[in-house]
Order: sequence, then C-alpha cells, then structure tokens
Amino acid sequence: MASGRLEPPYAPLRSQFRFHSSKARFKGFSGPVGSGKSAALCHEALLMALRNPGRTGVLAAPTFNMLRDATLPALESALSRGQYEYEYNKSEGKIVLKVFESIILLRSLDDPDRLRGTNLAWFGVDELTYASEESWLRLEARLRDPEATWLGGFAVWTPRGYDWVWRRFVGDRIEGYELICAEPYENNYILETTPDYYEQLKRSYTSDFFAQEVLGQYLAPKAGLVYSQFDRGRNLENVEWDPDRPLLWALDFNVDPMSSLVVQGDSEGLRVVDEIVIRRSGTRDACEELVRRYPNISHGLVVYADASAHQGRTSGWSDREVLQDCFANLGIKVSFRIPKCNPPVRRRVELVNGRLHNAAGEVELVVNPRCKELIQDFECVAWVEGTYEIDKQADSLRTHLSDALGYLVWEEYNRVVATVGYKSKRLI
Repeated sequence: MASGRLEPPYAPLRSQFRFHSSKARFKGFSGPVGSGKSAALCHEALLMALRNPGRTGVLAAPTFNMLRDATLPALESALSRGQYEYEYNKSEGKIVLKVFESIILLRSLDDPDRLRGTNLAWFGVDELTYASEESWLRLEARLRDPEATWLGGFAVWTPRGYDWVWRRFVGDRIEGYELICAEPYENNYILETTPDYYEQLKRSYTSDFFAQEVLGQYLAPKAGLVYSQFDRGRNLENVEWDPDRPLLWALDFNVDPMSSLVVQGDSEGLRVVDEIVIRRSGTRDACEELVRRYPNISHGLVVYADASAHQGRTSGWSDREVLQDCFANLGIKVSFRIPKCNPPVRRRVELVNGRLHNAAGEVELVVNPRCKELIQDFECVAWVEGTYEIDKQADSLRTHLSDALGYLVWEEYNRVVATVGYKSKRLI
C-alpha cells in the first residue's frame, strides 16, 4: 500500500498535465466527452489531499445522484489504482486517507446552505456547469483552513454555453482563476480501444450538440424551438403498428391531459405510430385505452416514463404499481424501463434531436401524421430565452408527449454515449 507518496500513479494526457501543473488558486478543466475530466478531477483531489496532510477537503457534485453514480465511483477507481489505504464512512459521506490522515468529504450541491461549517484546505466540483454559482461561492468562502499547506479550489465540466462558469473563468475572468481546455480527440486511450468512438457520437448528436459535447466548444443558447431538428418533410411517415414486434409505450403521468405514445423500433430506428391523449383522466384510463386500441399485444410491452412513476400517490399506489396491476389482470407481459432519477433536460432533448436528424445527416425517428399533439410539441415547444430550460408555462397542453418520447429515447440511446463504441440494438 502507498505511504508517503505525493503523486498519484497517473499518466495524464497533455491537457490533464497542464491542469495538474497549474498553480492558480481556482482552476478549471473544460472538455468534451471522453477527454478524461473525471480522472483529472479525482487525481487532483488525491493530490490536494496528500499535499495537505491531516486537513479536510470536499469533493462535490451538483446532485446527490450524480455524486453517487459518477463522482464517487471515479474516486474509488483512482484510489484503487493507486493502492491507497482508506476508510469510507458512507453515513457521514467521508473518506479518510490513511497515508496522511487527510479527509475527503463527499457532498452534493443541491442546497448551498448545507455547505456552511468546517474550514477547508481544498475543494473540487464535478460537472460545475450543472451547479449554481451560489454553491461555488459558498465553497470559496469555506477555503480558509489556517493550517493548510496548499489552499485551492478546482472543477471540471462540459461547456454549456456562455453561462456563469464561462463568465467567471473566461469572459470576465477573475484574478486567480485559470481555465485549461481539453483538445478534441486528445484521448488516445479511447481511440486505441474504440477507433469509431467519435463517429458513433456523431450519429447520436445534432451538429450543434456535437460541437459542444465532442469538440468542447462554447455555444450560446439558441432562442426558439427546443426540437429544432424536426422537419415534416423528413420526419412524418405513415407508419403503422406491426403486431409481430414489441410495443413500446412512453408515458407522461399528468391528469389533464394524460398523455402517452405508442412506439416501435426497427433496424432504421424508432417509429411513433400513435398517441393517446385523454383529458381529466388517470393511469388506469390510459391503460384501458391502450388495450382497447391494441388488444393483441403478444410480443411484449415495454413501458417508459419519468422517475415519478416510482412515487406513491394519495391512493397509496405508484403509477408503476397501477400499471402492473392493470396488465396482470389482462394477462399481458410487461417490462419497465424507468430511471431512478430523471436525466438532465438538455441531454434528453438533444438525444431526441439526434434521432430526428443527427450530425451525420441520418434520420432515425419518424412519426405518423395522426400524432397531431406530438407534432405540435415539436413545432411549438420553446426554450426560456437565454437558458436551456424548457418553457412549460406558455401552453399547459404542450411538452407532455415530447417529454414522454424523451424518456424512451434516453433509456434506449443514452448507452451509446455512456458505453464507449456500443450502440444498443436491444429492441430494434
């Protein structure tokens, strides 16, 4: 096991090396997908912990789920590779490095008020562009340990336009700040194992999102339509239900209207064959209407929805439990692909846009013209000006079906990005 070593065992890429070498009090590492941001973050955290023996630092993520599912596994991987002895107290969210008894506190940034307290020697933040500026400022204020050897704060992120992170580190850069930008296609480790990695991403993203996520460019949020890649000429087609293929049902649990889409997949992509929109109704009503329209579901039914489907209602039943009960009574085999937490809105939207028309010029999502409410969503739903927030106030009838479709697309296509070089063909 390691003892007394001041450098984690690590072979950084060029931009990662520049990041670790920076002496700035506050430094950032901005890069596209696959540029090694997580590795840079966690090895910088280890380096700061070892430079400040016996002192406390914070490793944070914008949400608890991101902290649990991404940041913590990356840190544990770095600790394992370096053969560092450590103790992890899950209930306290604390890791103690036995090398110098340095403490790493694991925190989410959902509530900036919870960041008050212990003086810090250092802090690091994962995916800073998804956190608030207030939470960053709270961490800055805690960077005041008088016994620290090396005070500093750092973060990694993927660009999200000219937001507060860009202004603080680039546009109106504050003294003591430095930004290192990773170069696109720099990560030769990915290219050695999966040469077509970036080509796969080109097939998943629109041209603008490809420029941000893969080339690491900063782009201004575009005013106007959320689903900018929809085009009646290329995305409308008289597709019908094939009873010899599984039926995919995507829902948005909303009482008025209760909205859902009937979708199927084939070798060409996704086909939206029908929409079910019922005013002033509930989950059982939607289930009964689906079975009325499609009474012979013999090749399986797959249900997609947002994470709220797991939550109990005033009746004591969750929407998922209601669906299970309905289909069990009807003798229909059903499976569920519902996430524990909802995906980031813009990433979900861009995966839908990428199916409508991607950077490689391909169309992998067509819609039957009968789906008039979904088409209305595609042609009317807009961003709140200057943000990546969907405007849900303009029309109460809008966003429900496009959201439902987004949950399906996320579950089926997000693994294209999450799993290097692999494109799921599970359903099509």
